Amino acid sequence: MMAFIPVLIVVGVIFAWSLNTKYTLYAIARMLGQLLLVGYFLTAIFETNSSIVIIAILAIMVFSSSWIALGTVKVQRKKLYVRALCSIALGGFISLLFVTQGVLHLSPWYSPQYIVPLAGMIFASSMNSVSLAAERLYAELERGVLYQEAKRIAFQASLIPVVNSLLAVGLVSIPGMMTGQILSDVPPLIAARYQIMVMCMVFGAAGISAACFLVLARTKGH
Repeated sequence: MMAFIPVLIVVGVIFAWSLNTKYTLYAIARMLGQLLLVGYFLTAIFETNSSIVIIAILAIMVFSSSWIALGTVKVQRKKLYVRALCSIALGGFISLLFVTQGVLHLSPWYSPQYIVPLAGMIFASSMNSVSLAAERLYAELERGVLYQEAKRIAFQASLIPVVNSLLAVGLVSIPGMMTGQILSDVPPLIAARYQIMVMCMVFGAAGISAACFLVLARTKGH
């Protein structure tokens, strides 16, 4: 309950400034419900030995993140969904494959306690980059900017959050995964190596997904 005090302050500001309070409250309530539910589900998922279950979970992540990513372009949301889906799937699965098989050498490949959390971080990064790319691309096109220039601007904008995180890590903040490992008595240098892996995978997923979407999003007349 104490953690919700800063949240209530922000909600109060949103209400005072006559912004969309309902949407904010909905997002907060949805976050709370989703995390409580996922806590129960993960307990069961981590005990499964079925690759089919893990594949289904990954599919849900990809389909959901692709739809959410297009929230900034509601006019063409349905039309662009397949393109966003292909982009997030490509960028996400490339990063997931390299990390799980090239770095961690998971056996079996679908080890739930590794695959599910890593996939969550990867697809979230891809989702955010595609969302920013889509919003900026169509904003620039509406301003009359040519597609090639709009694509460059949108791609640069899509990478701002992940690039900022690369610049800030270790200086401004110690990321969650590294903090959790240190609190679990893992040597800091080992924790740092895992965090480097995480930062590389989210940057790669974000960049590949955004680039693919911007290429696929080109329409006739642009």
